[in-house]
Amino acid sequence: MSPYEILQPGGSVEYNNEEAGAEWIQRLTNAFPKFAWINPEPQGVWQYRQSISVMQQLMNNRMYPLTLKGLEDAMRLLSK
Repeated sequence: MSPYEILQPGGSVEYNNEEAGAEWIQRLTNAFPKFAWINPEPQGVWQYRQSISVMQQLMNNRMYPLTLKGLEDAMRLLSK
């Protein structure tokens, strides 16, 4: 996913949505105050991907790697 797909209306390569993906993420996080984003990309590459940085900001840094520790940390957050 490119930052354009997240931040621009009509930015999806599959759909011509009038709203940016970030607006949908905002709706999701407002509707569900307890949330976590599980990222399947290895955590070591997160700093090199602009879209991951954008998603981290949109998700209020509630991004966790798809590892046992990442899942444990996310569940710990969600269970509070």
